[in-house]
Amino acid sequence: MANITPQQCVQNILKELPSLVAVAVVETETGMPLAHHSNLATFDAETAAAYNTEVIKQKLKAIQALKLNQVVQDILLTLTDQLHLLKLSPDGGKFIYLAVNSADTNLAMARQVLKSQSSVLN
Repeated sequence: MANITPQQCVQNILKELPSLVAVAVVETETGMPLAHHSNLATFDAETAAAYNTEVIKQKLKAIQALKLNQVVQDILLTLTDQLHLLKLSPDGGKFIYLAVNSADTNLAMARQVLKSQSSVLN
């Protein structure tokens, strides 16, 4: 499969997970969303992207400090009724942020969608 743009990535995820809360493709270094979408007017995907950039950066620093010689596959944050997933692109320069309602979305399906989209993210 050919590489896709951040906008295409967001659209593809929306097609596969139409009931999602929010999705964003984010530049890891700056925290700037390159593309985003929210199905809830009250959910600010840009703010979520910025804060979740710090989650990624801190986890990467912890792995390095502990000399774990490991690569982050994804990060899952389980809230009361939502799941938030963070998935790095293969080169680590971008990540996909996905928020879904836990009652509406199968975690394995969400992970598979992120895995397939992050692997071709340009």
